[in-house]
Amino acid sequence: MLASLILLAFALAADAFAVAIGQGAAVRSHPWRRAFIVGLAFGAAQAIAPLIGWSLGYWFASLIESFDHWIAFGLLAIVGAKMVREGVKADPPGAESDPGKERLASGWSLLMLAVATSIDAAAAGITLPTLGAPILISIVFIGAVTFAMSFAGVWIGRAGSRILGPNTEIVGGLILIMIGAKVLIDHRAFG
Repeated sequence: MLASLILLAFALAADAFAVAIGQGAAVRSHPWRRAFIVGLAFGAAQAIAPLIGWSLGYWFASLIESFDHWIAFGLLAIVGAKMVREGVKADPPGAESDPGKERLASGWSLLMLAVATSIDAAAAGITLPTLGAPILISIVFIGAVTFAMSFAGVWIGRAGSRILGPNTEIVGGLILIMIGAKVLIDHRAFG
């Protein structure tokens, strides 16, 4: 359970980390403040989203108990595949990128980035009961990991290391797919 939760938290934080790198690349002044704001926005969104997903899953658990592991696998595989696809189609390392592409987000635009990067966390929240992880510990851990990775991402981006962005998203997607497969194995879905 703990290993799955740790992997899930890091995989879910991958999108936020990739966006934080872009934000770090765009920051020109007050990097500590920027790193804290980005980390807080993404960490809070990543903590709230699984709670929403878990709540929906909790109310419908008795109806889907016999096949919930397949739902968990499907959701994690779809989100993981989406992350891998987006990571693969991102600008390759060393390629010329549009200088206006990476803009410093604030206010509503930062909120929208935080929500957009946490949609997969809502889907993963539905799967939390299948991992056997207590919801409060899960959401605090997911939020804290996302805060830390986003904070670090701003600094990595500021240092000019954009290489990790797409690769991190690919790795995060593959981890989500592996967690989905582990759910199937843990529930003995194949016999």
